[in-house]
Amino acid sequence: MKTLTDQIGTQHTFESSPKRIISLVPSQTELLFELGLEASIIGITKFCVHPFHFKSTKKIVGGTKRIHFEKIKLLQPDIIICNKEENTLEIVDELKKICPVWVTDIRTIEDNFQMITDFGQLFNCRTEAQKWNDKLAFALEDFKAFIKDKPIQKVAYYIWKNPYMVAGSDNYINEILKLNHFQNIYTDKGRYPEVDIRRMRLEGDPDLVLLSSEPFPFQDEDAFEIGRYTHHAKTIFVDGEMFSWYGSRLLKAFSYFKQLHHKL
Repeated sequence: MKTLTDQIGTQHTFESSPKRIISLVPSQTELLFELGLEASIIGITKFCVHPFHFKSTKKIVGGTKRIHFEKIKLLQPDIIICNKEENTLEIVDELKKICPVWVTDIRTIEDNFQMITDFGQLFNCRTEAQKWNDKLAFALEDFKAFIKDKPIQKVAYYIWKNPYMVAGSDNYINEILKLNHFQNIYTDKGRYPEVDIRRMRLEGDPDLVLLSSEPFPFQDEDAFEIGRYTHHAKTIFVDGEMFSWYGSRLLKAFSYFKQLHHKL
């Protein structure tokens, strides 16, 4: 018997470690795989693209916002992994009628370490979880040494078009921007605000405009359109997974960020 508390404060009691896992969060599906739990994962979303072979070996139960509840019921899971930002409260409440729902809430790198520790306890893979936390801690210190003398640059990080939306404050993307010495010009507008690109100079006039590869696939014409409303900002297409996926993906992100800074 084990009693554990998830990252939104819900207490769960299990007679034994859950064996049949459904993950409704792409980055956490990847983490569960890296923790050696492939055989236990029975259901994923259509957005769970890492590891690649899961699309053909695991049952797809919908997206992150639209779920096929009947498919999930038929899989008879022991636990469903959700995230406060990726999945809605309504989805979580409905899923609780099927089995326990573990909800993560990742806004900082410390939250990421905690999630990995929690999964180690929850799924009885503490050694693998500790290995991952050790690797990430080492890579984090290495990156902090790399970035230490880099100048602070003002940035706007775009995630959507029609309407234009950006990453604001109190989210994981903004934490990663800060780690990279990128000062987000939109931190006073909420978490994911809609913005008027025509006001970009007045609202911060960034040095860099970062166009994320997800969830919206920005094109060259978008870069040109947005860039028109800055003084001389450099517009760069960036890998959204590296800025927004937590879990084990963070390890690859540090190498990616180093390459990004060498290009700036």
